[in-house]
Amino acid sequence: MILGILQARMSSTRLPGKVLQPVLGQPMIARQVERLRRSRRIDRLVVATSDQPDDDGLAEVCEGLGLGVFRGSLDDVLDRFHGALSAFGPADTVVRMTADCPLTDWALIDRVIDAHLEGGGDYASNTPPERTFPHGLDVEVMRAEALETAWREAKDPYEREHVTPFIYRHPERFALAYVSDAPSLAHLRWTVDLPADLAFVRYVYETLYPANPAFTSADIVALPRNSAEIPA
Repeated sequence: MILGILQARMSSTRLPGKVLQPVLGQPMIARQVERLRRSRRIDRLVVATSDQPDDDGLAEVCEGLGLGVFRGSLDDVLDRFHGALSAFGPADTVVRMTADCPLTDWALIDRVIDAHLEGGGDYASNTPPERTFPHGLDVEVMRAEALETAWREAKDPYEREHVTPFIYRHPERFALAYVSDAPSLAHLRWTVDLPADLAFVRYVYETLYPANPAFTSADIVALPRNSAEIPA
C-alpha cells in the first residue's frame, strides 16, 4: 500500500491558522485534499496533526472530509509520522506532504512515486539540491523501512522536526533519487506562509476553479500573475 500522510497544524508562527483559512468557500486544507484525491497512485490519504488543543478544530474538519487523522507530538513530527504509519498501515511506501500547499500537483506526486518505485530505492523527491519546481509542489516518497530507521536512530532535533533529513543526509546508507524539470520554475512561490501567499492562492482559485476545478500547474504558470513574491 502507498500511504499519503499530510502534515498539518494550526500553530504556524507566520500565519496562524492558515490551513483553515477560507479559499473559495472552503478551508484551505479541504482544497488541497480535493487535489490530492486525484492522485492515481496514493492508496490511502491521512492527516498527521498534533495532540494539542489548538488542533482540535483542524482534526474535526479533516474527519469531516472523511480522512483518517493521527494526533501526536507537535514538535517531534518524525514520531508523529511513525505513529500515523503504525495507525493506518501496513504500507510499503509513505508519501510526505505538507498542508500549506493548496496548489499541489497530483500528476507530479504520481511522477515522483513512479520514479521511486521504478528505481527501487529508499527515498525520492522533487527537491534535489538544485530546485526546479515551484515552492509549494514539494513531495517526498520513501520506503516505510527507511522511515522506521529514521524514527529509531535520528537524534538531531532538526531531523525529528522535519521528518526526512536523517534519510537524505545519509546517502551512504540510503538510495536516493530526485526528479527535476526544465526549464526551472524554482522562482515561483505557490506555498502559503504569509498573507501575500494566501492572497495569491485565492486569486488562482477564483480565476481558474469555476471553469475547471482540476486546473493544472501549467494553467497556473499561464496566468498573468503566476506567483507570490519570494521573500528575500
